[in-house]
Amino acid sequence: MQLEFDKVRTLLFAHCKTDYAKNKATELEVHVGKAVIDAELRQSHEYRQLLQNNIYFPNDFVLNLSKELRLLAIEDAVLTGDQFLELRKLAQTMQNIFRWFDEERRVAYPGLFQLLRGTHYEKAITNAIDNVLDEKGQVKDKASNDLSHIRMNLYRKRNELRKAFERIVSKLNKQGYLADIEESFMGGRRVVAIYAEQKRMVKGILHGESDTGRTAFVEPEETIELNNELYSLEQSERKEVLRLLKQLTKDLSVYADLLSTYHSIVGEYDFIRGKARLAIDMNAEFPAVVDRSQIHLVNAYHPLLFLYHQKLGKPTIPVSVSLNEKNRILVISGPNAGGKTVTLKTAGLLQLMVQSGLLVPVHPSSEFGIFKQIMIHIGDTQSLEFELSTYSSHLLNMKYFMENANGRSLFFIDELGSGSDPNLGGAFAEVILEELAKRHAYGIVTTHYLNLKVMANKTPGIINGAMAFDENKLEPLYKLVVGKPGSSYTFAIAERIGLDKELIGHARELVDEEHFQLDKLLNRTEQDLQHLQQKEKELNRLLKENEKLKREMEQTLNKEKHQQQVELLKEQNKINEERMVYLKDMERKLKQILVDWRKEEDKTKVMKQMQTLLFGKNEKIISSKKKRKIEEKYQQVEGEIKTGDKVMMKRNHQVGTVIELRGKRAVVQIGVLPMQVQLTELVVVKEKQIGT
Repeated sequence: MQLEFDKVRTLLFAHCKTDYAKNKATELEVHVGKAVIDAELRQSHEYRQLLQNNIYFPNDFVLNLSKELRLLAIEDAVLTGDQFLELRKLAQTMQNIFRWFDEERRVAYPGLFQLLRGTHYEKAITNAIDNVLDEKGQVKDKASNDLSHIRMNLYRKRNELRKAFERIVSKLNKQGYLADIEESFMGGRRVVAIYAEQKRMVKGILHGESDTGRTAFVEPEETIELNNELYSLEQSERKEVLRLLKQLTKDLSVYADLLSTYHSIVGEYDFIRGKARLAIDMNAEFPAVVDRSQIHLVNAYHPLLFLYHQKLGKPTIPVSVSLNEKNRILVISGPNAGGKTVTLKTAGLLQLMVQSGLLVPVHPSSEFGIFKQIMIHIGDTQSLEFELSTYSSHLLNMKYFMENANGRSLFFIDELGSGSDPNLGGAFAEVILEELAKRHAYGIVTTHYLNLKVMANKTPGIINGAMAFDENKLEPLYKLVVGKPGSSYTFAIAERIGLDKELIGHARELVDEEHFQLDKLLNRTEQDLQHLQQKEKELNRLLKENEKLKREMEQTLNKEKHQQQVELLKEQNKINEERMVYLKDMERKLKQILVDWRKEEDKTKVMKQMQTLLFGKNEKIISSKKKRKIEEKYQQVEGEIKTGDKVMMKRNHQVGTVIELRGKRAVVQIGVLPMQVQLTELVVVKEKQIGT
């Protein structure tokens, strides 16, 4: 109650649909076994993933069948058709769940699949119900041969009775005896409504009169036998239906335990769904759990405060707390309304939630230990029942803590030693804290006592913590600073709000000088620490900016280097392309030389051509000289290339005569060697006249 765990239960209850899940939420258990805690946390985490990813899970069944399942196990009990349909829905839901868990999902959601281990789906349940009942819960005609025969006779007799009544009604209506031409039923018998004064005019059985006495209900003599037969058949039908339902109840009774298991499983899935929905509301995560005494909270939020601020659109400031073997007890000090109690409650409530299998609003790197007992003392615990004062009740609780605490205990004490004389209360508080430390218990304590701050600073296993406060703005920062005690800022706050300086001075005189100096020192130290933290924050910002500029510079240099490499590759590719053209030209010429070698009788000419082709080291120089000689002897002529034209090859400046045109190629006779050349590689020339 003191940690408001009951409010978490209420929120969870609201997300549950089945009575089974609601009962579990109301009686939410705190576990001490790691296997159970891990399993429940994983199940909640997996179902939360389904909800966040909009993956359908077939647990829509919300009926409470506790009564039906109890009846099913009782000998000679008979369930109704509607009750059987509800049992069928339960079995059908289980079939859908088993089908949902294919091989892939069994691996992806092992926590949820774990609930199905040790059970199975039994299709005989739905088959047995379907053989007897239709989709509306009515017993089928073909459920038995006797029922089929009875209902066939019923159908015939009802038709006979209907026709007979139609004749009688028509006759009486003509005679003017009918008070109402609509037929009626009295005691299951078909009757006609006759004016009371005419009732003796109609032979038959009088079944009664209307409230006003103006109408009499008579069963006509002609239909008495038919009504008797019909009544007998209906009785037979009811007996056969009852027999079939009784037999069906007996047949399904062998599956009573299995159906109870199904009922529990769908309830468990509903409970897990409720926990998952609560986790989404609280922005909760799946923390690590270790089987030892410790607390390691990273950016933890008080879940109820988070939800409250969320409605108001306000941010919630997280807190980080660690308790371990070296630092088992944290003593938090600081100004009032600075967040001491909220920090204490946050750690306590989250620990209870985790050990209850609930996801919690922390950073995923948080790590929770497991404690066998969690002891809490928060706020005014005055007991009217035992006529105890606040301090007496406080000491009574502390007595229980000291007698029962051990290395697997976690305690939370708000304002340790309060409610008594400050000096005496502080002394007792120190003794209590010392005893709890000796017992290796873990816990968080809030206090204003200076002696506890001093004690925490020098006692192994105990560490100071302070709630930060902005002295200039007179505002709490709701941030826990571990490793130093906090000032209460009593005089600073008094000065800032404008309290008379003489009153403040007089108050200082009344306070022990060492006490005042220590609080003043704590005040100054805390403000200096805040300035250092601000400078550190600014330095970290600058370092991040420098790192960003460095990365950008490296990216720019890498980009430039990459561009240079691209240009180099382009140049290399260009050279390679030119070399490829040259090699192809060489290949073509060598093939032509081989052709000429076979045709030419004078092999000397061909040898010279080959020697020129293969060993022309000074080809460029020779080509340049040849170009000058050609230009001295020939001049270029504009126009299309025709057979018989003298042409010059652009590449090697050789001159020859066109002997044949072949599409985009020309056969050029150069010396004794005819060659095929692209027209684009040729220009028409003519010899220059002397003097030009």
